Amino acid sequence: MQPEDLADLLVRAGVLTFGDFTTKSGRATPYFLDFGRIRSGHQIEVLAAGYADVIADAFPDVDILFGPAYKGIPLVVATSIALRQHHGIDVGFCFNRKEAKGHGEGGVLVGAFPADGDRVVIVEDVTTAGTSIRETVPILRAAADVDLAGLVVAVDRAERGTVAGISALQEIGQEFGLDARTITDIDTVVAYLAEHDVDGHRHVGPDDLARIRTYRAEYGT
Repeated sequence: MQPEDLADLLVRAGVLTFGDFTTKSGRATPYFLDFGRIRSGHQIEVLAAGYADVIADAFPDVDILFGPAYKGIPLVVATSIALRQHHGIDVGFCFNRKEAKGHGEGGVLVGAFPADGDRVVIVEDVTTAGTSIRETVPILRAAADVDLAGLVVAVDRAERGTVAGISALQEIGQEFGLDARTITDIDTVVAYLAEHDVDGHRHVGPDDLARIRTYRAEYGT
């Protein structure tokens, strides 16, 4: 997948919007990414192909893909299909429930249950401060002695973490021993949208760009 392909998808689907927002981590931001706006077969097919390309290149020996509930559930299912169709890699997929099930098979995990030694790659939509990953890792480690091989996000917001000199995504990778990868990053997406129309409309104008640059100067890496 080329960066412009994902940028086009993000604005057409309404995933990426510009204005005044507050992130999950509490920061006021001039742009917002909501992957819950992915809502058609074509849209998730394109997105999943991007994830699959990264995973096939970086983690060809992965055993299980894990998608954090809720948005990670369709992402991990679609990505496993894309890996099989485009790269001939057939892997299990797994996701969690928000609340443990007390009947039937029980537990919080659904899908391919991890076993000791399995190489697991987490598929996430976007990471700002790493909150969802910090919630996810204990669930996986409680299930089995897995090898948390990697984390793949669609768009890296490329924002500072608590450790000087590295991004929040890099910090998460170091904290949990994950090889953190991305399909693209926000700077690449914004630069493309500032120079190209999508469906006859310029989604990043001069005022947007000025606000984004101010925000990136304060919080970006």
